[in-house]
Amino acid sequence: MAVDHMKFDYALATVPYGHLWRRHRRAFHQHFSTSQVQKYNGAQTKEARMFLRRLLDAPDDFAHHIHHFIAALIMSVSYGMTVQETNDPYIFRAQQANKGFTDAGVAGRYLVNNFPAMKYIPSWFPGAGWKKTGEYFAELNQLVSRKPFEFVKERMADGTAIPSVASALINDLPAEGSPNREEEERVARNVAAVSYLAGEDTLASTFLSFVLVMCLYPEVQKKAQAELDRVLNGRLPEYNDRPSLPYINAFIHELNRWHQVLPSAIPHLTSESDEYDGYFIPKGTIVIGNSWSILQDPTVYKDPERFIPERFMKDGELDPNVQDPSVAVFGFGRRICPGRFMGDSTIFIVVASVLSAFDISPPLDKDGRPIVPEVRFGGDLSAHPLPFQASIQPRSRKVAEMIHNLELSEL
Repeated sequence: MAVDHMKFDYALATVPYGHLWRRHRRAFHQHFSTSQVQKYNGAQTKEARMFLRRLLDAPDDFAHHIHHFIAALIMSVSYGMTVQETNDPYIFRAQQANKGFTDAGVAGRYLVNNFPAMKYIPSWFPGAGWKKTGEYFAELNQLVSRKPFEFVKERMADGTAIPSVASALINDLPAEGSPNREEEERVARNVAAVSYLAGEDTLASTFLSFVLVMCLYPEVQKKAQAELDRVLNGRLPEYNDRPSLPYINAFIHELNRWHQVLPSAIPHLTSESDEYDGYFIPKGTIVIGNSWSILQDPTVYKDPERFIPERFMKDGELDPNVQDPSVAVFGFGRRICPGRFMGDSTIFIVVASVLSAFDISPPLDKDGRPIVPEVRFGGDLSAHPLPFQASIQPRSRKVAEMIHNLELSEL
């Protein structure tokens, strides 16, 4: 459904393994490898500061601010574009596409995935409403992948383009008329577009879980803030602070482990027959990795339902003997998430910035009693916290003034 009918064929997770997949993977890696993501630290820090400003001005709208922050960051890095505060057409289309993709990834959601012959049923036939859904998303995906890419090409032509992943990819394209121009431009367009599809939903779920956890574990929040206060001495964090913040790094490990955004990862298709633990797995079998089970294994992580960053620490440093959650958080094998380094660095600057500036707690009812949110997750392919309320307040008047007075050049 997702590939053949909805045309999500530009996502790395859906491109069939082979030459074209390797070409997509190589192009993405050139811009989002562990050595390359550092060049985006400036954009990440800038957007994180703007996120703090929005939280200060309208803390109750934290969920909206989270989605806007991620969208603004991805569009800035991928296309050099500045998005509108509300009703941005690029963001609206991308969010709709994302919802369609995660919906299509749910096992059993569309029967055509189980009975491929159904694709021959005419669209007017009873029960074939999925065909209209497919047509809608096929058209939407054309807009999602082409519109911002064409915007960058136009800006490059008139000399006003801001450096971005898309502009770099376009600069590297072979000349017009070259035999491989069409394929290379398709790869470039897809690599730029998939950044949003891969990053928005997963990061939003992670940051919402972060707010939820802080409402539930105030003692963890205080410990993280104590480390930040000791290292930062009243300023906002930078990336070069990260090696001096072992508890924050353990916190991020635990955040990734405690709530798996993709509990069953992305389904894989075996490229050849195999045998595992006495089971024969034929070529072409859909294999689903149980990330949730790996990261909730009580023999590896004691009391896995609890949020305990200390499980990853020993003698004040990260303990290399404890299984790193990245073994399952970002997928498996050749199709492990290539944007994982960008995601990790984004999580760091947001978690460190928010905890250095704000106190997060449950809201109070009319009698002054805390309304502790329930741990409830919903969603489809990805799991995200169901809507909840939180109180987000600046830690001091001085902090509020610092955020309010950030120079525009810093933003």
